[in-house]
Amino acid sequence: MSQEINRREFIAKSLLAAPATTLATASAADAPSSAAPKVPAQSLPMGKIGADMKVSRVILGGNLLNLFTHSRDLRYVDQLSAHYHTDERILQTLAVAEENGVNTMSMSNRARALSLLKRHRNERGGKMQWIICPISKPDDSMTAYREEVERLVGEGADAVYMHGGMSDSLLAGGRVDLIAKAVEIFKNQNVPGGVGAHDLGVVEACEKAGVPNDFYIKTFHHLDYPTAPKPEDMKKPCAEVPGYWCKDWKAVAERMQGVKKTWIAFKIMAAGAIPPKKAFQWAFQNGGDHILVGMFDWQIAEDVTLAREAIEKAKANRQRPWCS
Repeated sequence: MSQEINRREFIAKSLLAAPATTLATASAADAPSSAAPKVPAQSLPMGKIGADMKVSRVILGGNLLNLFTHSRDLRYVDQLSAHYHTDERILQTLAVAEENGVNTMSMSNRARALSLLKRHRNERGGKMQWIICPISKPDDSMTAYREEVERLVGEGADAVYMHGGMSDSLLAGGRVDLIAKAVEIFKNQNVPGGVGAHDLGVVEACEKAGVPNDFYIKTFHHLDYPTAPKPEDMKKPCAEVPGYWCKDWKAVAERMQGVKKTWIAFKIMAAGAIPPKKAFQWAFQNGGDHILVGMFDWQIAEDVTLAREAIEKAKANRQRPWCS
């Protein structure tokens, strides 16, 4: 009985102390990153994109830094992420990623996040590489798209790719030629150029047309989780199904066997529905060269450790050759 009373007293005192703890945590979040506890340095195996861009096997995803989350019908999660990710927290996240061996991040072109990438590089001495996708809509002239790419490269983007949603839509509209034009623009800027895709048809069409992209950023995960797409959704094009990420993983793995370009696998955790330990091992084992992972700062060290273990295990019986 005395033990139970002590436990209750401890809980009560903890609850009373919670507001103070919350304030302390909030203050720590806004403290300069130099004052934050240093995470023990880790290394990560590297691959390569294009001629000479060395990229860590784990790439930091940009959705969280852009204050966007795939939260399904839990609409408050976007607001929660936005309140957590202050400017200083984002800078700290980039620093922690680098301390753990992640040397590259990827995101769509958003002004606030891009300005923080510049601060990390120019003010904090960060070395994080940027893989950025333009948000201008491709059209026959490609003028706006070209101008945005030129701006991005001028501001420091190390590689550029077409957003998967755009590629899916262009495929559905029979305009693979615009994907090819985008890749030509990337290559003319002397940076590696890629194509994003949710729909496997994008990869198939680009390969058939001989589009000279350096890499694909393609969704890849199984459907063995409770909120996976319903069977009736499987017949619909990816562009018509909100939140559709990987329609048929076996078809993707089989097709990518014959693709000799770098494959960055993304949405591998199906927006948090699949645990990282399983997702990382599964993605590398089934052909991904790199994994694009959205991570809060407090997840990075553990995720990097899991990824290193997954890469070592994948070496034993991975069928697709490493293409990076």
